[in-house]
Amino acid sequence: MKAQDEHTFDFVQGEVLLIDKPLDWTSFDVVNHIRHFIRRLYKLKKIKVGHAGTLDPLATGLLILCTGKMTRRIDEFQGLDKVYVGSMTLGATTPSFDMETQPDRFFPTGHLRFEDMKETAEGFTGEIEQFPPQYSAVKVKGKRAFEYARKDEEVKLKARKVRIHRFELLNYAPPQLDFYVECSKGAYIRSLVNDFGKALGNGAFLSGLRRTKIGGFSVNDAFTIEGFKQKVEEQIGSC
Repeated sequence: MKAQDEHTFDFVQGEVLLIDKPLDWTSFDVVNHIRHFIRRLYKLKKIKVGHAGTLDPLATGLLILCTGKMTRRIDEFQGLDKVYVGSMTLGATTPSFDMETQPDRFFPTGHLRFEDMKETAEGFTGEIEQFPPQYSAVKVKGKRAFEYARKDEEVKLKARKVRIHRFELLNYAPPQLDFYVECSKGAYIRSLVNDFGKALGNGAFLSGLRRTKIGGFSVNDAFTIEGFKQKVEEQIGSC
């Protein structure tokens, strides 16, 4: 049983909600959906709801939502370390570093050896510099970087220092390479994958990603969106 299952919600005083974000939803989609649901169900004119760390639409997994007075803790939760499992496709690159855009370059992969890949991955642990993807939510002159990228307008993004605590390669079934990452706030897994491909003298793009932990919070304790809504409706019905 999830820890949240036994909890009685008070969204105005404030809640920390663990949600398992589905594929193709943006983090803001989840926030807006939950906010609308709470307002409608409790007949509230307004309620504060925010998330503590974006997940890309093509990623799934743990998203922390805060409501009411607990939104004051969003910065605290954003600063926590993250854990991901994912897969990358070797032998190609995409402009977005993931599957949002089509491959634009291709490379042979027959010579790649798993042992060499693991050795290369070791070079990405510790403090590293990485550039955010052009297709990212980083703000540049008041607009999101992806807004420029989708119009084929290039913008200069600044490198940032992030820490990769652990980057472990799990399984290689060409061209798919599965991996596990523990990292600090601000790390872009898409950029990590792209840079890893370059370090191999090859290409790579992110083809699957799931966030499993944020600090001490686990996706195993998270609600699906429908599961959360059902739980709240059950609590109201029992009052």
